[in-house]
Amino acid sequence: MLAPNSIGPARGSAVSTSATSTPVASTSNAGAIRFRPCIDIHKGKVKQIVGSTLKDLPDSGSSGAAELKTNFVSDKPSSWYSELYRRDGLAGGHVIMLGADDASKQTALEALRAWPGGLHMGGGVTCDNAMQYLDAGASHVIVTSYVFREGRLEEERLKQLVKLVGKQRLVLDLSCRQRDGKYWVVTDRWQKFSTLSLSEETLAELAASCDEFLVHGVDVEGMQLGIDEELVRVLGEWSPIPVTYAGGARTLEDLERVRAAGGGRVDITVGSALDIFGGKLAYDDVVAWHQRQQQQQQQQAAAKH
Repeated sequence: MLAPNSIGPARGSAVSTSATSTPVASTSNAGAIRFRPCIDIHKGKVKQIVGSTLKDLPDSGSSGAAELKTNFVSDKPSSWYSELYRRDGLAGGHVIMLGADDASKQTALEALRAWPGGLHMGGGVTCDNAMQYLDAGASHVIVTSYVFREGRLEEERLKQLVKLVGKQRLVLDLSCRQRDGKYWVVTDRWQKFSTLSLSEETLAELAASCDEFLVHGVDVEGMQLGIDEELVRVLGEWSPIPVTYAGGARTLEDLERVRAAGGGRVDITVGSALDIFGGKLAYDDVVAWHQRQQQQQQQQAAAKH
């Protein structure tokens, strides 16, 4: 796991929520994991979108707009979410820009500047703009399509990116869809299958070039249908570095399922299900769950000494 951020955010009201939240019974003896929050940005707004419907849609015409399924559009600025996550000590969350328009870029930069060193930045990251996001306050940049071109891993591009930003500040997005019994990395708004399938060997090789993996289960992303337990399981078994799973989580029990299926080695992101994004799952309850995880980890570490 990442070390606590040097900013040392106050935990304020998040501590008080743990007293009123009902603990979820542990489903296994798996270790502690972390809740990684998100700020998804589309057309300059913080939104929650069904990921599999996101395409390079035309700006005009009703047919393209009809294809896009949006769960939530926030009336709050991106900085509001950054400050909330900072208050609650949720370092290592993800700012994801779902489009290359200037309004989205400015909204993303606003989120990063509100919590320097606290968030990762992804969406259209290349060698040309990676340093801009890091300079604006991102702790890491997240890349996928830039290092996958025409469905193939571009090793030279990956090497150039590592040389530019450093392995320790790079996250590889290996978001995937299932086909023929395997999970295949998908790129270009999650519409194009690459030639890379997830395996213990491929994760070991890619781990040499990055600090973490981020993996969306695209088939369930944004649908609140429950998690892809098989994907979580293989990530827990195969990833030699920290990995975060996103997709389908809707209840505290789902968070526990991720903890159990991943053997305590796979962190979790929740988006559309949270009440701060129009869902039914209380954000404060998830923060309290996260804090119990960290307390458990601290107690286990203390018991070893």
